[in-house]
Amino acid sequence: MSSLTETLSTENVVASTSIEQELDLETLSGDLESVRFDPENFPGLVYRAQNPKAASLIFRSGKIVCTGAASVEDVEVALGKTFDTLQELGLEAPDEPDIIIQNIVTTGDLGEQLNLNAIAIGFGLEQIEYEPEQFPGLVYRPDDQDVVVLLFGSGKLVITGGTRTKEAETAIESVATKLRDLGLL
Repeated sequence: MSSLTETLSTENVVASTSIEQELDLETLSGDLESVRFDPENFPGLVYRAQNPKAASLIFRSGKIVCTGAASVEDVEVALGKTFDTLQELGLEAPDEPDIIIQNIVTTGDLGEQLNLNAIAIGFGLEQIEYEPEQFPGLVYRPDDQDVVVLLFGSGKLVITGGTRTKEAETAIESVATKLRDLGLL
């Protein structure tokens, strides 16, 4: 593993699954602890787990979105606990639900200051968005990857849109190589 990939930290994993049945959220909100239900502001229940720290967003359709987890493993544990709790309440729930990773947000550090104006020109306008008066970072969409990389003048970056942690490793290495090739890192 390179020193760049060692700077990577998973900040949020978002995944979806389903209990495969319609749910009465009003009743469920009374039966669950650590839950928030405000249907006028959000159409689902927000069920929070502390270990691991994550939230399960439970919708009337039976769809469940897990967010806030720090790893794919934490998603699996948090959703497992959510399903166990729903089963304890008498609901039929799959023992091993189909979990689909939707998005992994990762941060990293290139280790030196970046000239975002030069990067915008060097990377080419087709793949970037850079409007410093609107947002302090440069948004880079590599053609060969399904991620979006936000680069900041500090050298820090955010990689989002991936569904596997390996994608962040590939992205930081690819960005660093491109910057070195342009003489910008």
